Amino acid sequence: MYLEIITPEKKVYSGDVEAVKLPGADGSFGILNNHAPIIATLKKGTVKVTDKASKVENFEINGGVVEVLNNKITVLAEA
Repeated sequence: MYLEIITPEKKVYSGDVEAVKLPGADGSFGILNNHAPIIATLKKGTVKVTDKASKVENFEINGGVVEVLNNKITVLAEA
């Protein structure tokens, strides 16, 4: 899967990932390879990214929107 985390100021992250955990407006949820297409709102919290080497990175956001389509995840976030 390919992930992009974009804020109004800059692109915070881009690259291939194994898994992403997001702070959804209705509760936390995860995205793995071949996830069904989805658009969801995000609340303030931590985006947990696990890359192909199993390295985990955390990004703090103040809300936003995520779109998942054809193994591409786009997070438009308020930093």
